[in-house]
Amino acid sequence: QVALVESGGGLVQAGGSLSLSCAPSGRTISGYAMAWFRQAPGKEREFVATISRRGGNTYYADSVKGRFTISRDSANNALYLRMNSLKPEDTAIYYCAARIGTSGSALDYEYNYWGQGTQVTVSS
Repeated sequence: QVALVESGGGLVQAGGSLSLSCAPSGRTISGYAMAWFRQAPGKEREFVATISRRGGNTYYADSVKGRFTISRDSANNALYLRMNSLKPEDTAIYYCAARIGTSGSALDYEYNYWGQGTQVTVSS
């Protein structure tokens, strides 16, 4: 069992930046591919970005490509999401997820562990 804890959410103006972090409680994430998903009010959860277990491969949703960067740090045992040029439509609860395996995935049902989420609100 891996307990994931997100942090770094908040309120930011459109065009601004935020960085999210995700860290496990009591375990290492080195054995997992990781991802970020988000869920806006009244909408289904959607894929944002994923990174392979060793960090060599990343993949982004078209809506965030070029603005968001996913990364992982084995020394700090953490996953990150750097979000630039934020738009009001990026407003959502952001979740990190861990998947047993080497490759990342854009499919939420392939992830084994989820965090509780952190709220990101972008004002216009």
